[in-house]
Amino acid sequence: MNLTLIGHDDRYAVEQLQMALFPDNPEGQAESALHRGGTYLTATARITLNGKTAAASRRLKAAEETVRLRRRVLQQSYYLAALQLLPKAPAWGALAGVRPTKITTKHLLEGGTPESAEKLMKDVYFVSEDRRKLAVDCSLSTVNAVKRMEPEDISVYVGIPFCPTRCTYCSFVSRTIGRKTELLEPYLAALEREIQVTAELMKHSGRHLRTLYIGGGTPTTLSTAQMIRLLDTLRESFDFDRCIEFTVEGGRPDTLDVEKLRAIRAHGADRMSINPQTMEDPVLRACGRPHKADDVVRAYQEAVDAGFAAINMDLIAGLPQDDFDGFRRSLDAVAALNPANITVHTLALKKGADLFEKREGLSTAEEVARMVDYANRTLRSLGYKPYYLYRQKYMSGSFENVGWSRDGLDCLYNIYMMEELHTIVSLGGGGMNKVNLPDGTLRRFHNPKFPEQYIEMIDSVCKQKEELFALM
Repeated sequence: MNLTLIGHDDRYAVEQLQMALFPDNPEGQAESALHRGGTYLTATARITLNGKTAAASRRLKAAEETVRLRRRVLQQSYYLAALQLLPKAPAWGALAGVRPTKITTKHLLEGGTPESAEKLMKDVYFVSEDRRKLAVDCSLSTVNAVKRMEPEDISVYVGIPFCPTRCTYCSFVSRTIGRKTELLEPYLAALEREIQVTAELMKHSGRHLRTLYIGGGTPTTLSTAQMIRLLDTLRESFDFDRCIEFTVEGGRPDTLDVEKLRAIRAHGADRMSINPQTMEDPVLRACGRPHKADDVVRAYQEAVDAGFAAINMDLIAGLPQDDFDGFRRSLDAVAALNPANITVHTLALKKGADLFEKREGLSTAEEVARMVDYANRTLRSLGYKPYYLYRQKYMSGSFENVGWSRDGLDCLYNIYMMEELHTIVSLGGGGMNKVNLPDGTLRRFHNPKFPEQYIEMIDSVCKQKEELFALM
């Protein structure tokens, strides 16, 4: 849809909302205008689509103008015009960002109540009742996580960008190794160097490791010996005295066995992810995952036997060849295992994923809505609570990804990373460093995306870590 701006240049704010409300980019014309009067700023939107035209306006006292409030009225006017053309009100109202809980979290940390936070989401952003509750509940978990933070805390992410095979929905920058493992050894050597450099910088900076998360790709693509080597390096390099959470993503059950799980647990990891995505074998095949649902149950039990009390399991609503009944069976099967966390993702069609071009056998937005609503109702009834959420572009039905947990078993790293509460130092290929600076701003530093680039550029990667700590 073509978007014309009149009287302002806040294109990003309006365009992101337009993409969220009209994700299929239909033919049409939209105008977003801002008129500056003596007393008020008036934002007006006009949208023409399928032969129909709708318009709406909102205004702001000129004396109260800030960038945030100006963009808010521009988005409000666009949303109210779009609402006249949409078949139903979108669940997240006028919110287009990936972190809607930042609004409710900020409100609570500034002394607001859950009731006033819900009112804010309703009156200002037009968010539906169930999504308002979802956001506020997650923010309550964030407030509790903040209480466990100390001023010099840092969380560390270690990335292993390798997988045995690539799933059809995946767009992560990772290497599918199959039987070609020649990159793993040089990658581990480079990663060990970055770990040692970073640990030394942390020691001299007075910063402390609070949570550690090994993610991917699929970290357990590493052999048991390689995993032990990595874990030994982490243990020898970092001070774990104040680390309160250590997570390893097992991910796919076809990369897990008893020996590897016991080795990970013996090195102090207390959280494990075993992610089926679905418990329907035909859907697993359609997604390019070679394991079966029975393998998930086997790996889960082996993780329990290895001593993991906090296990996360991921599901995705809207996978190819899945339907509501299949998703319902998957959720029920995973919930029956009683894991500490269940994360329910909504399928996001991303560039770089096979599904982005093919889009075959996908659920409708209406069916995905039924899946998501069933998950929300069922998990609440079983005693789970939502503890973090985020949204993505090109997501089915413009819904969200939600992490659910048993009381006291929230994954703190997920909250600290998603809410950007303190610095996240990322090690390995494709890592994003999020640095909370003393002036309250956030800076992002990216490691090279591809493993080959990371290995070749390890000198500059380590140099960037020095610059990063100097800024802090």
